Amino acid sequence: MGLKWNRTPQETRVPGYPSSGGDSRLDSFFVSETAAPPRTRPTATMDRRLKRTSMLLTMILSAAVALGLSLSGSRAQQPAAPPKTAPTFYRDVLPILQGHCQQCHRAGGIAPMAFETYAQLKPYAAAVKVATQTKSMPPWFADPEVGKFLNDPSLSEQEIATLSAWADSGAPAGRSDEASAPRVWTENWTIPQPDLVLKMPQPVRLPAGGDIEYTYEIVPTHFTEGRWVQMAEVLPARRGNVHHAVVYVRPPDSSWLRHAPVGVPFTASALGDPADRASAMWTDSDILLVYAPGSSPDMWPESMAKYVPAGADLVFQMHYTATGTATEDQTSVGLRFAKQPPPQRVLTLQLTNDHFVIPPGAPNYRVEARGTLPNDAVLLSFFPHMHLRGKSFEYNLVRHGKARGGAPQNPAAVGFEPLLRVHYHFHWQMSYRLATPMHLAAGTELQAVAWFDNSRDNPHNPDPDVAVRWGEQTYDEMMVGFFDVAVDARLDKRSFFVRH
Repeated sequence: MGLKWNRTPQETRVPGYPSSGGDSRLDSFFVSETAAPPRTRPTATMDRRLKRTSMLLTMILSAAVALGLSLSGSRAQQPAAPPKTAPTFYRDVLPILQGHCQQCHRAGGIAPMAFETYAQLKPYAAAVKVATQTKSMPPWFADPEVGKFLNDPSLSEQEIATLSAWADSGAPAGRSDEASAPRVWTENWTIPQPDLVLKMPQPVRLPAGGDIEYTYEIVPTHFTEGRWVQMAEVLPARRGNVHHAVVYVRPPDSSWLRHAPVGVPFTASALGDPADRASAMWTDSDILLVYAPGSSPDMWPESMAKYVPAGADLVFQMHYTATGTATEDQTSVGLRFAKQPPPQRVLTLQLTNDHFVIPPGAPNYRVEARGTLPNDAVLLSFFPHMHLRGKSFEYNLVRHGKARGGAPQNPAAVGFEPLLRVHYHFHWQMSYRLATPMHLAAGTELQAVAWFDNSRDNPHNPDPDVAVRWGEQTYDEMMVGFFDVAVDARLDKRSFFVRH
């Protein structure tokens, strides 16, 4: 038996609309020992209806309370006592910025303003106080009661109290000789200097307005031997126009987009081969990296990495949005290679349900997907994906009870162990990396559950009066639960899906 991903019916049916499973049966597919792994569908995040990330950041810092992004209810802690002496920028505030803020708020970062110097931060002192007190900044949407995550940028209560006291005391600079050493960034990269940068060979021309069809560009690696990628980062040339990028690893024996042009941008509708047009949005190729505003680059420990075979191509799948000005983008991906082959290989998998219909006005519509792992794996991280009506998302382990006397599992006795629970916000497509990776045995069942708000109370809802189905534009919806696992380095994606 191969991997089985199930789309299960909803707990509550809405009259006149199908369940999240599409009908009353269990919709599933199987992969035989000789078949390819499940074909995954490239996803989009935001179209021209989305506000630019820079606009959001500016609004957050100038009116954090009004945005309603506060997670203070779920992150409730006892407020820290204010510092006994007035904090200063160089001694007290700068280290907080370096540790929690400058990944975005720096020259070349995604934020509209840098927070690297006293002069840059001082005008925003009051806004920073509000944004940090309401937990709007740094952005983080995981429920603190579920799981611990390595990349959680949240401030401690003491750090929040320090920023508040600094703003209240007039934002003093203090002594510059007390400043910590500046954090060094490499040519706008978050990862250290890449060993190799692969750029889309030709720029993509972007119009000032209108919808932009998904754009692809195939970039040959020219690798003469397989390479282990320990760190990877996508770097758009025009961040304001890029709200989605997935970089796929196309092995040399793959038939995916095999008749498509290489080294030039193209769209699916422009392909001459009918098979290429039909398969453009479906692939069994592995994912090297997913990029969206707020997402983190991949940085794996020495014991694991992603693998790019000799002769492979990287396929850039780009979703652009028009911003009112015609421009060009030429996105790059930076790679740092492992010094030696690691014992584990990282694979990106996903739980997806594309058979739902969200009724008009539904404020809390539930959609579910489940799947069982075909082999042992180590669970590393999560990346939930929805669109404008996305409300919350969670991942769970499904625990089946056993009958007495060691009999087989009892499917009716089901429990759920939460792994991640996220208050979803479409401006921040964030990844969540487990602080302690979790070993999962073959046969472990995973569940992803998404809730959608199609009501008028959702301020981002484009139209609460329509039924919403799966689709690539942001006024459609998606339900995708990406997750990363580490497996034996000898396994590729195809062989991982062979059950033993």
